[in-house]
Amino acid sequence: ASRKAQLMEVLKKEVRAMLIAAKAGLTPEQLEEQYMTMVCKPLPLRNLGFQSTLELVTQMPEVVRICSFKNGTVILKAIADDSTKGIAKLVANQKVKTRSKASKKTTTKANATFPTKNSKNPQGFQALSAGAPVLPAAVKAELQDLLSSSPLLLGDLDKAFLRRFGRAFQYRQYGFSSMFEVLRSMSDSIVVEQTKAGSLLVLRKCLASNVEQEEVPQASAAEMPPLEPVGETESFYQAALVTDSEPVQTQAADVGDHLKQRQGLEQLSPTPEIPPDAVQDKSLCGLPPLKRRCLVGVIVEFVVSPSQFYIHICSTEASYKLQDLMFEMRHVYSHKVASDKYIMPESAVRPGQLCCVMVSKWWYRVIIHRVINEREVEVFCADYGHLQIVQKSWLRFLKWHYSKLPAQAIPCSLAWVKPVEGTWSSAAILLFKHLCRFKELVGIVDEYVNGVLYLFLCDTSTKEDVYFHSVLRDVGYADVCGENIPSQEFEELNPSALYVQPSGKQGNGEVVEPDLRLQQESRGAGSEMATSKLDGAEL
Repeated sequence: ASRKAQLMEVLKKEVRAMLIAAKAGLTPEQLEEQYMTMVCKPLPLRNLGFQSTLELVTQMPEVVRICSFKNGTVILKAIADDSTKGIAKLVANQKVKTRSKASKKTTTKANATFPTKNSKNPQGFQALSAGAPVLPAAVKAELQDLLSSSPLLLGDLDKAFLRRFGRAFQYRQYGFSSMFEVLRSMSDSIVVEQTKAGSLLVLRKCLASNVEQEEVPQASAAEMPPLEPVGETESFYQAALVTDSEPVQTQAADVGDHLKQRQGLEQLSPTPEIPPDAVQDKSLCGLPPLKRRCLVGVIVEFVVSPSQFYIHICSTEASYKLQDLMFEMRHVYSHKVASDKYIMPESAVRPGQLCCVMVSKWWYRVIIHRVINEREVEVFCADYGHLQIVQKSWLRFLKWHYSKLPAQAIPCSLAWVKPVEGTWSSAAILLFKHLCRFKELVGIVDEYVNGVLYLFLCDTSTKEDVYFHSVLRDVGYADVCGENIPSQEFEELNPSALYVQPSGKQGNGEVVEPDLRLQQESRGAGSEMATSKLDGAEL
């Protein structure tokens, strides 16, 4: 009886969470499907002594409201408790997708007026526009890796995904209502072709290769595993890369053939010499600074607090370069000959050394932060912003040409806010993480202070734009102070400032536009109007 009671309590929490995320509610059948997608097993009806899902939810009157309609349809809706009322309110305010053209045109304008320091509630921004729900980089990587070997029928995708990665494809938890929405969001990399057997999913790179009748040899890389979170306290930020292209053919085979010619078919042993193209005394450079007052699409990759987090700019060009780099590194270092060649001797394992490390079969560019003991080091991931403890044996020298791409993680603080208690409470940090989770946000650049970008963050996926500094203020976690107070966390430790060199343009005091601006209108009168309003706004 006690086990059934415990199972029922856990199930109540899970059901409430699933129904809260569904603004319009779910039918019993949809709840069954959602549960299977999220938990990877069916609802435990028999274990609890129920014959149907409807019978189950009738025993959850404090969790589920059952709405019956004349046509026989039954809709299940969540009853929020004290801990979920805030989330339920955010979901209730989500925009309805069927909107008039006039309203769409209004929200896509970027005629943003910036808040003034005299304003008590600095929300004087016009409606901004961000993209649809965004798949996490790890999930994009998995989908494209799945299709890289061969096309798949849409009907076979779920089984293939589960077989490859050991879990169901949980697209609803990322804000998508259907698989077709997911495919639309990835239309730059996945094509849907209609065949007699059904919808066929084809990776664009494969399609282009077939059209050009090119034979692309495939490197024999290990099967890609589920990508796990790499931040010790970040359960939902996953260190993986968008993968929109085929693995890059590497030189590992050439290296192996060359060595075999010299040494015959004998088994090769790692050479102690440091390869001439190994990075030894070089630092990564950072991205050029963003222009003040510009609007830019961002994804928050790693969070310590509202005063210390790292973002990626939502730029197609940047993401392609990063994904190409990660794929090439993976396939080069996955070959034993090449991997052994770049093993780091003990003398090279020192703080400040730029190298690369393997985590879950992916390779990341890192800088050694400190040596912990004979077997472990702590490294800073320059493309994602987190510190992580890894085994020394996982480290390899970074090939010189892999150091050309600037570090992609930008250190940031939320503009104009400070914690009411002097330091950010755990509740404030959790709320900020929830606001940032798996979303493309609008960032409004304020200024740089000591190399840290201070910006406003706005979620435009709701009926009314949600400004994070205002949310933190309204719940009593933050004061809006109208100025940027240097981040205490970054003052204590800013790995980017320690190990990443400012870009050449930054050193000359120049600024550049981001690759992806959220001003979605043409460069006509509307754009000029937006520029004039920005220039005339008092900051």
